[in-house]
Amino acid sequence: MTNHIGIFGLAVLLGLSGGSGIAAETKYGPGVTDTEVMIGQTNPYSGPLSSYGTQGRAETAYYQMINDQGGVNGRKIKLLSLDDGYSPPKTVEQHRRLVEGDEVLGIVGTMGTPTNSAIVKYLNGKSVPHIFLASGASKWGDFKSSPWTMGWYPTYRSEGQIYGAYIRENIKDAKIAVLFQNDDYGKDFVAGFKAGLGEAADKLIVQELSYEVTEPTIDSQIITLKASGANVLFSASTAKAAAQAIKKAAELDWHPTHFLVQNANSISSVLTAAGLDKSKGIISTAYIKDPADPQFADDDGMKWYLAFMKKYYPEGDVNDPQNEIGVSIGATFVQVLNQCGNDLTRENLLKQANSIKDLQLPLLLPGIRLNTGTEDHYPIEQLQLVKFDGKTWVRFGEVLSSH
Repeated sequence: MTNHIGIFGLAVLLGLSGGSGIAAETKYGPGVTDTEVMIGQTNPYSGPLSSYGTQGRAETAYYQMINDQGGVNGRKIKLLSLDDGYSPPKTVEQHRRLVEGDEVLGIVGTMGTPTNSAIVKYLNGKSVPHIFLASGASKWGDFKSSPWTMGWYPTYRSEGQIYGAYIRENIKDAKIAVLFQNDDYGKDFVAGFKAGLGEAADKLIVQELSYEVTEPTIDSQIITLKASGANVLFSASTAKAAAQAIKKAAELDWHPTHFLVQNANSISSVLTAAGLDKSKGIISTAYIKDPADPQFADDDGMKWYLAFMKKYYPEGDVNDPQNEIGVSIGATFVQVLNQCGNDLTRENLLKQANSIKDLQLPLLLPGIRLNTGTEDHYPIEQLQLVKFDGKTWVRFGEVLSSH
């Protein structure tokens, strides 16, 4: 299996279905030839969130595997993945280059909430598909004002809502401290969290503090949050701040019930950095399988993924969920490209992105499927609560739907 990842086996595994979008007439938009489909994106390969750049590398590796198997409908996928350093002005500059200079067919998998926010009007104004964004901001589902834009992640708002509802129903006498990244990303989580808590939100939240993504440390925020007397901590943060929060709370001998968003719950890059013993008991959510979880040792999707990583991205960390997400975004795009057949216009790419039905991907948890429509730009709408036992994330309860 390691040396040979068969296209037929992969197609079955990914649930790929061809035919539905295949047009009798061949039509090409920008970036398409008889032999190639060119798409673009940006990722933070440098800057404060550079650890997330591995997602773009995983996507590049995935498309390389598809190309080695002959591509999609005989065409190779060329991904132009540029560095924006997680800086919105740089994101704008790079996307102008991709659209006006390179003339890509579409933008697929650009990372980040503030970064995508900076380009959404521009891309919609130019009728360029802006799809499968690596961001869970709920605004990517606003199909009325941004019909060319579609997210991929479960939304931050709905994830926050699940935590809020869980606390409301299961934790008596909760006194909640909230730590959030001071941008659309953090604010979206907090809005959902408060919606989940319901009318009691103002009473239950005793302290709310933000931090800037550029701050070197959030120690002072954790000291202040502990002083509030809170027994619950909700962290709407990214990886670096999440690790610092866990570490500092332990140093201060503060042991609240800690809810940590899944975008920052990597065992390898966050919990190990903070200390696995210090991370025990943290509650988060999951929608992808954890390679470190023994229950997936014989899982076909996981076996395929480990073989893929060994061959195509050996320097990547198989336990970093960002790599699984990158592969899964790539697989979603390949499904849509497959549906397009030979009608490779921007209009048809959007139409097929709006026509995903019950797509199962090898790395998503059992029971989670992707569905979209012209008025449903949220491909993934299911999550499961998980608790860290000191070694791995343990799932509990049902698969929860956020809508």
